[in-house]
Amino acid sequence: MSDLFLILYSRKGCCLCEELARRLTCLPLEELIPPIKLRVIDIDAADTPKELCARYDTQVPVMLLGTSDLKKMVELPRVSPRMNSEGLFLWLQKIITKTMGSD
Repeated sequence: MSDLFLILYSRKGCCLCEELARRLTCLPLEELIPPIKLRVIDIDAADTPKELCARYDTQVPVMLLGTSDLKKMVELPRVSPRMNSEGLFLWLQKIITKTMGSD
């Protein structure tokens, strides 16, 4: 199986984006089954494709879960900014099991 990645599309200066990125960075994502790696992508960065910026411009923060071979990419539901770290970790495990377990 390919490695799993959690992609966070965010924007510099967005308090929701920055807080979610901070919380995700602090989680032990390598302890999830299977483990995942986090990629944070600033949709306003010069090297970000224009179509991504247009698609997520008013929606950030947006999370996608996918395989490194790009065969499967799933946009995740929004999480509450009030969800604590333990809840976020358990939510991610549930999402991984549900969306990626069917391969």
